[in-house]
Amino acid sequence: MALIHFYEKVGCGNNTKQKDLLIEAGHWLIEHDLLTHDWRSEPEKLRSFFGEKPVVEWFNRAAPAIKNGELNPDEINAEEAIELMLEQPLLIRRPLMEIENHRMAGFETSEVEQFLNLETEGDLESCPKKDSARVCRNERG
Repeated sequence: MALIHFYEKVGCGNNTKQKDLLIEAGHWLIEHDLLTHDWRSEPEKLRSFFGEKPVVEWFNRAAPAIKNGELNPDEINAEEAIELMLEQPLLIRRPLMEIENHRMAGFETSEVEQFLNLETEGDLESCPKKDSARVCRNERG
């Protein structure tokens, strides 16, 4: 079983489902609040979670600034993306997970299943409220 540093938006229903699945599988979690973590002191660490993914895949598509058209992730380079995420952590695709020396962004079932030898069902990453006008706790601050 693995020790996983799990960076989440506290109160996010999907993050709770993801954590429950990992714990049920016998993994140990150290939970971190993605929105209050001091990424400014370690921007290189934040960048490392995205690996070789295209910049557009670094973003939380349910973030208000993206949903309302203020930002278009298709038009942002890596340096700009990290700077925007340092200013607005809601833009960061979540969860961020660190398992030993491996880091990943998002809960992509294929990557999670392969790396943690775990079976998942359904989409555990997309926000079920993404097309809704409802706002989750902490999305305004």
